[in-house]
Amino acid sequence: MPIDVDKVLGAHLPERRTTWSETDVILYHLGLGAGATPTDPGELAYTYEGALKVLPSYGVIPAVPMLPDMLNLPGMDVDLTRLLHGEQELQLHGVLPVAAEVCTSATISDVSDKGSGALVVLEAVTRDAHSAQPLCTNRFSAFVRGEGGFGRPASRPSPIVPEKPKRAADVEIACTTLPQQALLYRLSGDMNPIHADPDFARRGGFHQPILHGLCSYGIVCKAVVDGVLGGDVSRVLSYRARFAGVVYPGETVVARMWEVDGAVLVDAVCKDRDTAVLSHAVVEVR
Repeated sequence: MPIDVDKVLGAHLPERRTTWSETDVILYHLGLGAGATPTDPGELAYTYEGALKVLPSYGVIPAVPMLPDMLNLPGMDVDLTRLLHGEQELQLHGVLPVAAEVCTSATISDVSDKGSGALVVLEAVTRDAHSAQPLCTNRFSAFVRGEGGFGRPASRPSPIVPEKPKRAADVEIACTTLPQQALLYRLSGDMNPIHADPDFARRGGFHQPILHGLCSYGIVCKAVVDGVLGGDVSRVLSYRARFAGVVYPGETVVARMWEVDGAVLVDAVCKDRDTAVLSHAVVEVR
């Protein structure tokens, strides 16, 4: 089996030190589709350095390079085309600054057998490089197709998702992506060729390059912040979601949101094909 559980489980990845600036934050926001109405003050808050704020989902960006690093671990010999991003969990320890120098450390916290594949959980903590204060914690759940059968159960139970109210969504926002959205979003650090190279995408089972799952994740985060939280990024405590289906650049993502005690529950669907995009999504708020 290409995944050697004894070697991979508990493995520590080399720490990464990086910086981000206002320009990086703006590029990320543009990669999510911010600025579609370029003179709207609410959109300028994401795209103009004069009064810039940072979406909480930007917290995934310094940790994303840990995913290809994970594939270089001893015992982690897998084909990139078999790797699917299954779930994402992000915990915020404060409001993300518009510029920072950070260190990110990561560990393989779980490897479990899902029958048709293996689920590998990478836990990454990003800290301020000078104060060592944690800024955010990410848990990436990667599903590796064809690598199951070794019998190990998950060591951490899945978080309980509150039941959605039996009513129509409180807020619904449609977000139309650009045909070149994946090419723009990948400039924030996720250079997986499945999002740009048609031949590579076909080898992965897709008829064309697909939008990054974390781009859909960020699009929905922005919809929640704008549609429910009044644009206040400081209210987000955590955000977790399951990637339920792909989006092709140019399609429209519809985010349906329900407000419950201390959280916003979200479903996201592709309007064009009536298929799920994100499920089991919960944004915990203050």
